[in-house]
Amino acid sequence: MMLRLDARGTAVLCPCSIFVDSCMGFVDLCVDIDKLHREESGRILATLIRLVGDFDLAEEMLQEAYATALQKWPAEGTPTNPRAWLISTARHKAIDRIRRDRRLETKSGEILRSSPSVTEPDAEVDDDMVRDDRLRLIFTCCHPALPTEAQVALTLRTVCGVTTEEISRAFLVPVATMAQRLVRAKSKIRDAGIPYRVPLQEDLHDRLDAVLLVIYLIFNEGYLASSGDALIRREMCAEAIRLGRVLCELLPRQGEARALLGLMLLHDSRSDARLTPDGELILLEQQDRSLWRWEQIREGTQLVESALRNGAAGAYTLQASIAALHAGAKTAAETDWRQIAGLYDVLLRMEPSPVIEVNRAVAVAMGRSLEEGLALLDELQLRRELGEFHLLPAARADLLRRLGRMAEAGEAYRRALSLATNDIERKFLRGRVAEMESGRNPA
Repeated sequence: MMLRLDARGTAVLCPCSIFVDSCMGFVDLCVDIDKLHREESGRILATLIRLVGDFDLAEEMLQEAYATALQKWPAEGTPTNPRAWLISTARHKAIDRIRRDRRLETKSGEILRSSPSVTEPDAEVDDDMVRDDRLRLIFTCCHPALPTEAQVALTLRTVCGVTTEEISRAFLVPVATMAQRLVRAKSKIRDAGIPYRVPLQEDLHDRLDAVLLVIYLIFNEGYLASSGDALIRREMCAEAIRLGRVLCELLPRQGEARALLGLMLLHDSRSDARLTPDGELILLEQQDRSLWRWEQIREGTQLVESALRNGAAGAYTLQASIAALHAGAKTAAETDWRQIAGLYDVLLRMEPSPVIEVNRAVAVAMGRSLEEGLALLDELQLRRELGEFHLLPAARADLLRRLGRMAEAGEAYRRALSLATNDIERKFLRGRVAEMESGRNPA
């Protein structure tokens, strides 16, 4: 706060300092709302979709609720339960909108009768109800009437708050194409009257593959954020793991569900060791393994072993087995790269994918010879299937660096840097480029 003296020598608050303090408070509020949106929008939207029965209306009313929060919260204070406040405010706005539309009066009455009675904007919303809403929304988005890619994209957009741009990058399609897919998927759900609920037990298996894939992609986006200034979105990892546990409860005999949960637990166990205190990236072989969460590793390993005993041999079981081998190595030098390469061989035959080929090539390089792994990556690069995938040139750069071919490594690191969209990864790659230009080869 700034003070000045008036004509009588009395200290008074400077008007411009009042304005500055007011602006700073508004900026802080905007930051708080932005954080709330990143961490809670998926939960809020899932509940709103159940309450109003329409994807587009729920999204529009949530935006209006945020705008109302920016108007009211500076004067009235942030409510005790901001999530409940936003849900209640958006719901009331949706009902008002429906009432104004004479053609939807019947629908308005149905919402009023079926919705929980919420009289105050900051009334409590039960956390269990919100979590169940997210699971219901996943199964709605993963209805077999929708194409698989549309199922996954719609779930990532509505349940996780992943942007259309981020989803389009994941699917390697133009943003406009992905936007149209999302519009068509929401229209299909509305026009076909697809119910908003977890399906009956006999119908669960028809949607299992898509639901497993969605949970897997939710975790991946949290574990390695595709863009932004954070490498890890912990709330997204935690949500994927929670959903994985719920799915295992729904399908206790489903080995692939257990394997997926084990896979996520094993990867997530390393989160605390992936960044320096200053927020810089630490590669797997340099991580302090004492920071790994060993109780979580034991649980993940037990889930993988249980899935294998029950005869599960799908893609998630294979990936979880690979993760268990990494987690079981006490030091980087003890990693069983040959067995990992063998598992990637099987995985590649089961699910041909150039991304899996990148991982397999790295395992071959570490388990057999650097030259053999580099040749596999060079072949992949010539095929141009992963032209926008920054981890391909990053993997090539690392093998070239290990072979002492610094100039070529620097060129590959620069290519990876031009494609990377996560700020922490970009900072790491810039450091590698500088090291290659100086001729220094980090251990």
